[in-house]
Amino acid sequence: MLTLLMVIDAVVAILLIAAVLGQEPKTAGMGGMDGGSDTVFSGKARGMDALLARVTVVLSVMFAVITIVIAKMTS
Repeated sequence: MLTLLMVIDAVVAILLIAAVLGQEPKTAGMGGMDGGSDTVFSGKARGMDALLARVTVVLSVMFAVITIVIAKMTS
């Protein structure tokens, strides 16, 4: 059971990395948080970027839960 969870955790981690890398880059980055017109919070994501943002959240929660379960099982 532990080995299966570790394999699932690794697959989820790889998918999470792919989802993050597939998102549209934010041109302003942290430097755009000074109130510029093209900031990270200026608009909503649309299309594929919105889908990848949702997938990123779901995969990150899955990764965290599976990792905590693995940690509890090994201690």
